[in-house]
Amino acid sequence: MRTLFRLLGRGVADLFLHPWAQLLSMAAVTLVVFLSGLLLMALATVDAELSASRGETVYQVYWRPGTDMTHVRGQWEELRHMPWLASLETYSPDEALTALARRMGETTGQAAGLPALDMGFLSGKSPLPPTALLTFAPREADPEKWAADTQSFLKDMPGVERVAASPLRDELGKAWRSASRFVIWPTVGFLGVVLALVVGNTVRLTLSTRREEIEILQLVGARNWYIRLPLMVAGALQGLLGGGLACLQLLVVHWRFRTALNVPPLLLELRLPPPEQAALLLAVPVLMGILGSWIAVRSR
Repeated sequence: MRTLFRLLGRGVADLFLHPWAQLLSMAAVTLVVFLSGLLLMALATVDAELSASRGETVYQVYWRPGTDMTHVRGQWEELRHMPWLASLETYSPDEALTALARRMGETTGQAAGLPALDMGFLSGKSPLPPTALLTFAPREADPEKWAADTQSFLKDMPGVERVAASPLRDELGKAWRSASRFVIWPTVGFLGVVLALVVGNTVRLTLSTRREEIEILQLVGARNWYIRLPLMVAGALQGLLGGGLACLQLLVVHWRFRTALNVPPLLLELRLPPPEQAALLLAVPVLMGILGSWIAVRSR
């Protein structure tokens, strides 16, 4: 055990034997992981954008006739703060009656050359209920759940008698959700292979500075595990530090530019890669640092 811990400590100390070579190698690993992370971030942003529901859905909310308008107007103000709300039109009973008379006059009376309907005699006695017309432009990954939650919220409001809804027009979102798994994971796999090859070759090239030391240890009869263990520890630390620095840079980029594109007409919000993809940015450099060190000694 004492020998094992001594070799592990020597692997950590080896990071400082050739500082410039180690620094350049770590910079290369950080750059490759950072660029891969940017591509994964772009992929996650596009996936979230295309998976979100699109189009508009309209809800008509009818209160029971005779409901206190002071209470109803307070609920209208609450509705104005609902997420994804694009517009809100409200009608008191008298306003609903006036709008109905105008619509009937436009579609019947005016077409026949008759004067517009006058329902002033019903002012203050309108049989129509208070009504709200809500137009939403949701961008949710699960439009069915959003629609169900929204309709349930509206129906549960005190005094509401009926809620009518139009369906979402979400052809693009549905098409992407059915095809995304055939696009995302092959792309992630390709990035993982590229990242592994670059990091592995970078670690192997760094070990070329210690070629003479490895050859001397082999000549004096040192076993392969005795030579490999410190190099594998150094390679793993190199990959861990490079990947960690790259992930920190990605967090800074996300924090700084998260809402930079969230303006019309783009309305894009940068998304971090999912946890399983982000884990690859740390796991692949560490594993390839270990494997690159193993192969470098094996080839001697």
